Amino acid sequence: MSGPELTRRESFGLAALAVAAGAAATLPGMARAAAPSFVTKIDFKDPKWNRDTFARLDMDLDPTKQKVGWFRGNVYGVRDNEPVRPLFVLDGFSVVRSKQLEDGSWRRMLREIGFYRDIKTGEIMKTWHNPYTNEDVKVVPIANDPFNFTIGEFQPEPPSYGGLNKEKPPKRPFLLDWREGPDDTIILTTDIHLFYPSALQPDKWPRESAGSFNRVSEMFTYVVKRKDVENAALTHVPCVGSWSRITPWLPWMLMGQAPGHISYFCSFGAYDSINQIPADLAAAARAMDPKWLSAPDSDYGPSLSSLENFAREQKPAAVPAGWTPPQPPPPRTLPGK
Repeated sequence: MSGPELTRRESFGLAALAVAAGAAATLPGMARAAAPSFVTKIDFKDPKWNRDTFARLDMDLDPTKQKVGWFRGNVYGVRDNEPVRPLFVLDGFSVVRSKQLEDGSWRRMLREIGFYRDIKTGEIMKTWHNPYTNEDVKVVPIANDPFNFTIGEFQPEPPSYGGLNKEKPPKRPFLLDWREGPDDTIILTTDIHLFYPSALQPDKWPRESAGSFNRVSEMFTYVVKRKDVENAALTHVPCVGSWSRITPWLPWMLMGQAPGHISYFCSFGAYDSINQIPADLAAAARAMDPKWLSAPDSDYGPSLSSLENFAREQKPAAVPAGWTPPQPPPPRTLPGK
């Protein structure tokens, strides 16, 4: 997951947000810094208010604290001439820390990890039976370290993904799409739509690559209480929300350039502490590396998506003799036609 014109994740960027006050845990051994300054008076047309409020949603502005977010939802396969098919469940978490820069903007430093669960049993999968190809494939978790970006008075540039995405939109004030909600809430919606060269080119990755370009969209909805936004004592503002992502077939599915795509539909929130992460999820993350259970304490990079990380960390699968990408079923005809 990620943020408004920022992809986790992604992200998401990608990045999960808070569900209850006090969602960020103070890290032991770190001295308390001076109280950060931020705008609390609600003004949808003020770039500084947008900057500070989104930063308070995305993380805790107290740099001695980390926010532990969660995201969970179903992942679907979409092809022509057949119903959308539930494939598996995504279950993950993020750990994020903030740093205020000299110009008043906020640097977000985040790690996120997500595992895929069997849609029937709920078990974290190491292999998955691909119904489109009728073969068992190795599951590769989402593991983004880091996915950082700056939240300032102007819209951030889209993620570069290691230089693959060269889009440079004009500079615009950081004004987000807010509206009044029920029961004294305010609602924020954001989205991002990208089309950029793939790190998995078909000539090298015939089974993993969905094509020469990635077309990726992410959409977020955040619901927050007005009184929390106006509360100057809250360096982190609790909220709940939903995240959806449209993306090519996941490379580990080994679909090649098969027609169709993947859709994620998830909710997100935050834990009160790292100890609330489900035991099997925490164990799986710890087995990969204990670092996944704590936020970065310094700013480093590059910030890549799971596709770029896959290209760096995996190897192309063998191509069986005579293999071709799976095709959707033929069009149906109406009775009597």
